[in-house]
Amino acid sequence: MTPSREIGRLLEIMAALRTPETGCPWDLAQNFSTIAPYTLEEAYEVTDAILRGDLADLKDELGDLLLQVVFHARMAEEQGAFDFGDVVQAITEKLVRRHPHVFADETSSTPRAVEGLWERIKAEEKATNKTGQTGALAGVPLALPALSRALKLQEKASKVGFDWNDPRAVLRKIREEADEIEAELDRSELDKAATGAEIGDLLFAVVNLARHLDADPETVLRQTNLKFERRFAAIERALAGRGKTPQQASLAEMDTLWDEAKEAE
Repeated sequence: MTPSREIGRLLEIMAALRTPETGCPWDLAQNFSTIAPYTLEEAYEVTDAILRGDLADLKDELGDLLLQVVFHARMAEEQGAFDFGDVVQAITEKLVRRHPHVFADETSSTPRAVEGLWERIKAEEKATNKTGQTGALAGVPLALPALSRALKLQEKASKVGFDWNDPRAVLRKIREEADEIEAELDRSELDKAATGAEIGDLLFAVVNLARHLDADPETVLRQTNLKFERRFAAIERALAGRGKTPQQASLAEMDTLWDEAKEAE
């Protein structure tokens, strides 16, 4: 079977892989649950390629992510639930429905106005879509990364008025949570579970501050991770120039090199 630019060929290849007796034993053994982790992984790899600015890799990673959609759609088709065409129809209907300012007579001339319109339409859809979930916080997937899920929960709570009006109030909450961690550390016998819970509260408050300052916590933490890797690599290079490894250097020496790497940036 030859490759092609047509989506139909990809669907044919997936069908061949899932055909009993003649298909691929590994592909035939999969189900929605076993494939889900790969779907998440491929989405992260798409993000990684974007952050690295590697468009050639982005092309490949988008293909891998598309394969996940095709794989899930094929398994659903085998069960008589839906097929790939139904997936395409559902998303095209949703895009048209949620963009009345483009495809109908609504008028929204700014990104913020469009966002408000999108949220209103989503709320109307959920009101008619019986998912079994209720409450202001319903609909936030459990599988989201913890930082992203915290952000989504806070955004939903904010929409019903449960929110601070001033980022400085959030900053005070962060200090309060840090003080509670210090109180746990001052105990004669450390309760790791209680301390861990306080750390969770601190992280949640930091996400809240990021939200109030229009900074996506997942994105800014990814950027900080990259910065840490870059500066630590500079420490390793400097130590190598002295004939040392990090294990052979003192913390004070590495701190000095860290400051130099920071200054160089």
